[in-house]
Amino acid sequence: MKITLVRHGQTDDNLNGIMQGRRNVLMNDTGRRQCQMLRMKLDNMHFDYCYMSPLTRTVETAMILIGDKVEMIPDQRILEREMGELDGKPREMYNAYKYWDYDLNKDDFGVEPVQSVIKRCEEFLNYLKDKYTDESILIVTHQAPYRALKTLITKKELKGSLLAGMINNCACETFEI
Repeated sequence: MKITLVRHGQTDDNLNGIMQGRRNVLMNDTGRRQCQMLRMKLDNMHFDYCYMSPLTRTVETAMILIGDKVEMIPDQRILEREMGELDGKPREMYNAYKYWDYDLNKDDFGVEPVQSVIKRCEEFLNYLKDKYTDESILIVTHQAPYRALKTLITKKELKGSLLAGMINNCACETFEI
């Protein structure tokens, strides 16, 4: 099976360094242009299905990328990380190193613990592995599930910091699993 991970296009909150968690935030014009550019890169790729977070910014990203070419399936397991009291707050209030440390598994301020993010993404991946064999799946999601899915797909050790750089808006990577 081939899996292509995509993070949604830019929002005003992304641009302004605001934590957006599960709030339904729309993409901005830059985000839509990012999606149009990515669509051109993906144009020669075949997808059998598209799974996406049900939040507006990911649904809109998926619509721009593939339109009505394949079935689009919303899935709660690839929702953005719950940010609790930090949702809508400046990014500086969020200590990514602390919240992405697998061993610490912090949930201060109602932030979803990293082990919970990993677990739901692992359940999602196992579901795909059980359901499909040779299909090509497009997954449109957010930074936290993208990072968790990539960690699981690449079989990175679930220990210590799982933070490995920023995942930009409209980031896209394909994996064979």
